[in-house]
Amino acid sequence: MKRTSKKKWISIGLMFSFCFVLSCSGLGKPQTSKFILLSSTIGPIDAGIVDLLENEFEKEAGIRVRHVGSGTGAALNIARNGNVDLVLVHAKSLEEKFVNEGYGTERIDLMYNDFVIVGPSSDPAGIKGMKLATEALKKISEKKVAFISRGDKSGTHVSEMELWGKAGIKPSGSWYVIYEKGAMGNVPTLRYTDEKNAYTVIDRATYLTLKGQIKLDILVEKDEALLNYISLIPVNPQKFPKVNYEDTMVFVKWLTSPMKGQQIIRDFGKDKYGSPLFFPNSKEWRASQSTKN
Repeated sequence: MKRTSKKKWISIGLMFSFCFVLSCSGLGKPQTSKFILLSSTIGPIDAGIVDLLENEFEKEAGIRVRHVGSGTGAALNIARNGNVDLVLVHAKSLEEKFVNEGYGTERIDLMYNDFVIVGPSSDPAGIKGMKLATEALKKISEKKVAFISRGDKSGTHVSEMELWGKAGIKPSGSWYVIYEKGAMGNVPTLRYTDEKNAYTVIDRATYLTLKGQIKLDILVEKDEALLNYISLIPVNPQKFPKVNYEDTMVFVKWLTSPMKGQQIIRDFGKDKYGSPLFFPNSKEWRASQSTKN
């Protein structure tokens, strides 16, 4: 009997989740106004900001938004089939390819946070306090200390690989571990890294939400190369006429408004974690801040 690969099982799981969202909403594909289906990267979902933005928008506009979560690569692939109206992702190279191929109309700045390099407090690689993420990765590689990668072409994985590339390293060997369940998201990946007492590159929001449950410390941070920009891309109605482009653009306008979605993003996480988990970054927000200065 032919065995099914682990990657295929992951793909099957993602498709099951996608179909479940559609069935729960009572739709085979959103063809009605007043409903938007979003394909989103997992990190913002795990943090809770996607649910909050969807619910607040529905209260104000009367338009329901529901989402399916996956890594950025998978989120864009779902949209390539015309099965969603909007994507929320964070890998510029993949986003540009998606738009250039005609599947999306444009990349729209929404928000950002940053990645950090976390590891055990004992820090066997000796990277704590280093200013450059690439130099820290070089030390991890030289000392062959365990490093966990999602390895799933998600936004987090793409960003990690770009950092290795800038460091001039192609990571390989027993010390470089691709987590077999990486496609499930940053939360399980970070928990696995903690279990293995290893290093990884992870977004700060995920770390803060799990900080009280793990032993890992932030060892390298605040390098510009670690910034994590999150974008919106409406699915192209010229390629997929059945997408709900009209309501999608109402949602996009609300999300990028300095008085609406951007304020929610600005304040999200402050009360619980002492600092925001994300920072507003729409062009409208930036313009509003420049007029204040």
